Amino acid sequence: MLLKDFSFDLPEYLIATKPAFPRDSSKLLCLLSRDQYEETQFSRICDYLLPGDLLVTNDTKVNTSKIIGLNKESNRKVEFTFISNEKKGIWLCFALPGKKVHEGSFFLFKGVEGKIIKKNSEEIYIDFDDKNNEFTEVLKSYGKISLPPYISKFRSFDESDNENYQTVYAKKNGSVAAPTAGLHFTESLLNKIKAMNIDIESVTLNIGPGTFLPLRSEKIRDNTLHSEKFFISEETAKSLNNAYKNKNRRIISVGTTSLRVLESAFDNKSLFKSLNSSTDIFIYPGKKIKSINGLITNFHLPQSSLFLLICALIGTKTALDMYNFAIKNKYRFYPYGDACFLLNKNYD
Repeated sequence: MLLKDFSFDLPEYLIATKPAFPRDSSKLLCLLSRDQYEETQFSRICDYLLPGDLLVTNDTKVNTSKIIGLNKESNRKVEFTFISNEKKGIWLCFALPGKKVHEGSFFLFKGVEGKIIKKNSEEIYIDFDDKNNEFTEVLKSYGKISLPPYISKFRSFDESDNENYQTVYAKKNGSVAAPTAGLHFTESLLNKIKAMNIDIESVTLNIGPGTFLPLRSEKIRDNTLHSEKFFISEETAKSLNNAYKNKNRRIISVGTTSLRVLESAFDNKSLFKSLNSSTDIFIYPGKKIKSINGLITNFHLPQSSLFLLICALIGTKTALDMYNFAIKNKYRFYPYGDACFLLNKNYD
């Protein structure tokens, strides 16, 4: 199984650089069978949900974590995206261009100095020592949301992204990217779903910079994903187990990040467990998805780990055919793009 087997031609004009307005006016493609689709608007998602369903969202919030650093020696500007304060004064981040960042060098962030103490692959660690509180305030005041590279390639950040690139239910800071399937939901749509006797539970997965990185090895099994922190509460685990045991209820994951949490917290014996942990789970064809009955998701990059997950869910040929149908019918791709609704059924 090779990476080239998961390719498709995506015209650049189908990359959505702005969201639909209102959020739920985006298009929705529903896969009904191997080659049968139903096209509608996301505001009609309730037509495909059933009373008793359990929707699982990712309540992570995108950090305002992108800021320019000035190399103290060369005066070169480098764009940093800060991920987390690992321990007092030491931050994990990544940088563009990363080749201009070296261990031992010093950078200034609005006058606050940090030292590069470690660099491995894309990950960089900066020590602000006793200036950590000052840097935290600088990041709060001047940090911006980091748009995905396939959006920032076409346009720069604008203030509307602060709202548009967050889900309406975002609560917990910690991500560099939005759980994009959730961007389609409005408060009124969520209320309509709840009125159908459909429960909505939240998990948290803090999306790291690895979500933007391509798979590097041509052999699928040789690839690994970056580890990301996740949390699933006892209350949510209990609700999931009640739904899982009831054959008349379905568990519907809102997005691939929620799905990765559910698969990481599930086993056949104890079902769903409450966990505060990390996952680098990589789901590709040949791996069976056991934790969900359906998935709401956006349209993803060719040869990406997310597209391979879709292939594992519905079958590679089915997924490629569906994506080609979406391209032919001008569905918009990536975070600000359109959505699809898929059942956990391999049609190949």
